[in-house]
Amino acid sequence: MSIQRCLWWLLPVLMLGSLERGLAAGAPGAVSEPDRVLKTEACQHYIAEFNQDDNELYRGCIPNAGAWDFLKDNIPLLDCPEAELQRTYYFRWWTYRKHLKRTPAGFIVDEFLPQVSWAGKDNSINCAAGHHVYEGRWLADPKYLDDYLAYWFGGGGDPRSYSFWVADAVWQRYCVTGDRTETLRLLPKLIANYNAWEHTHRDASGLYWQIDDRDGREMSIGGNGYWATINSYQFGDALAVARMAELAGQPAVARDFQARAAAIKTLVQEKLWDANAQFFKVLPRGTKATLAEVRELHGYTPWYFNLPDLAFTVAWKQVLDPQGFGAPFGLTTAEQRCPQFAIAYTGHECQWNGPSWPFATAITLTGLANLLNGPPQSVIGAEDYFKMLKVYAVAQRRTLDDGRVVPWIDENLNPTNGDWISRTLLRQRHQPPTERGKDYNHSTFCDFIISGLIGLRPRADDTVEVHPLVPADWSYFCLDRIRYHGRELTILFDQSGTHYGRGRGLRVLADGKEIAAAKNVERVTGQLPDNAPVGSATGR
Repeated sequence: MSIQRCLWWLLPVLMLGSLERGLAAGAPGAVSEPDRVLKTEACQHYIAEFNQDDNELYRGCIPNAGAWDFLKDNIPLLDCPEAELQRTYYFRWWTYRKHLKRTPAGFIVDEFLPQVSWAGKDNSINCAAGHHVYEGRWLADPKYLDDYLAYWFGGGGDPRSYSFWVADAVWQRYCVTGDRTETLRLLPKLIANYNAWEHTHRDASGLYWQIDDRDGREMSIGGNGYWATINSYQFGDALAVARMAELAGQPAVARDFQARAAAIKTLVQEKLWDANAQFFKVLPRGTKATLAEVRELHGYTPWYFNLPDLAFTVAWKQVLDPQGFGAPFGLTTAEQRCPQFAIAYTGHECQWNGPSWPFATAITLTGLANLLNGPPQSVIGAEDYFKMLKVYAVAQRRTLDDGRVVPWIDENLNPTNGDWISRTLLRQRHQPPTERGKDYNHSTFCDFIISGLIGLRPRADDTVEVHPLVPADWSYFCLDRIRYHGRELTILFDQSGTHYGRGRGLRVLADGKEIAAAKNVERVTGQLPDNAPVGSATGR
């Protein structure tokens, strides 16, 4: 290995060492190791196992040899009764670390480990970049996403090659970090990016259109047209720009983008909702066009941004229906009752006409968590959320030739038997690059463990809101070392009080001090300490 390459992968560790020295010196957010609930060595065995089972074909700036040193200082630690969830949680952080890539413009987060022909500069692809930011916002060191977000606006990235909810991602990251400076630095470029989308992809109908390939959904049944995806992305981005403009003291800009968001919401609910099918669908472009005849999983995208009114919740009746999207190994991308539904091992290896795609599953689960944190409804509950989450976790596996089952994330999945379809086809066809989809970074998992299952709901203010969606029979769980608004949070539940030795019930700690508690698992809120770091959400 070259000296330069060694320095590149050691750099994050060195930076983290500097950060930890600052915390140890008494900076806000300092919690000593003995005072923490979960110990770092408790999860070290996961990383050792992943390293041992891995054929490290593509080595990034933080190789397997440095994975543990990086992860132990950067990620929240999880402890829960569900072994599959916990294992997949650490696996997905282990794979995310592989995709941190050093470029001349700074760090980026890539989608494929090997070079692919359709990528942009530095093998960058913006299609799943929103997922990259939602997931990476929980890393303790902000350097990686600071660089990555800047990369899309001046570092060489193309933010409009595919659909991309970039402003929303920036805002949602701000709700975790509380870093006003880095957030507002991007505001002018986010406004320009939004206006560019409006110029090229919004027509006289008032809706945004997209072709399915540029939405990252090749060969969909619904086809090209006005999608709930890009319209929801633009809705979310408009709200995010409005909130950032308020933060920057630009009320006129905020009002303008609030009005744009309101207009999109009205059009999505009026034009893309099929009242008979009770679902959001694709509308082809053209004056006499009618909604597509198929329900597709992307119809849940509006909930990712809290767009729909409560009356539209009826759409969630389809998500676990075995004729709808429910399947043994994951949610299908098209409803199974549709005559065009297919699980094909011919033609293009990346079809969105039936196979399960982690990209779409991640959007659906995040949207459902949003719904379950909103006004009461009786269509779907937390138990359904957990059922889908567990199926998603268990599906991230592959059986090796010697019979061992190892964690695995790839491109698209056969929802009936768990086979990774594109991998199978590419190997049959001997198409390079080798293991193109291995450790594929096209979805989230850790984010909705943190913000959905354990229930830390990121906010812009100093209120810490926690609403766990865990099963009723869980007697304990803990998420520890969560970097949030410059603090270190711990969320734990201990039914007996003996599992963690911190007392019975649900507890939320900030820098080791309790800020909220309840006897049972329920929604709780607490306030961060008044001496919040400079640059936090309150600006203190």
